[in-house]
Amino acid sequence: MRLALAAPVLLVLVGAAGADIPGPEVDFVHVHKAARTLELYAGGRLVRRIEQIQLGDAPVGPKRFEGDERTPEGRYTIDYGNENSAYHLSLHISYPDARDQAIAARHGRSPGGAIFIHGQPNSLRNGRIPGDWTDGCIALSNQEIEELWSLVPDGTPIEIAP
Repeated sequence: MRLALAAPVLLVLVGAAGADIPGPEVDFVHVHKAARTLELYAGGRLVRRIEQIQLGDAPVGPKRFEGDERTPEGRYTIDYGNENSAYHLSLHISYPDARDQAIAARHGRSPGGAIFIHGQPNSLRNGRIPGDWTDGCIALSNQEIEELWSLVPDGTPIEIAP
């Protein structure tokens, strides 16, 4: 199903941006929270940088518990996409891992979950919500998430750095 969406989106992007659009060889995603950037890599080479990403309402520090509104920090996997997202399209991040679960368990708390890279709310017709507004997810423009949707396959490693 993702491939059905990918072909038209890729044609539009190539027509709009020329040959600078990376192919489907993206094999690593790096997020730098403080810089508000998301980078796509292929074979160790930077092929795309997205700036002004949006994070959870409490963007400083790693996610520890459900409801803390922080974006996780660490190495995870983009393990599936959701084309029926309430936020245009979304790519699931494999938070929490065993380490995150152990930290939360030591405090008798849930680590939370449902962390995605996603677009803007479906109810928002144009533009972006200003500032950091998610419950811990990484938000992009709808055009940017469409690009990621077509370029980042399931199983791609992602590192989220402070």
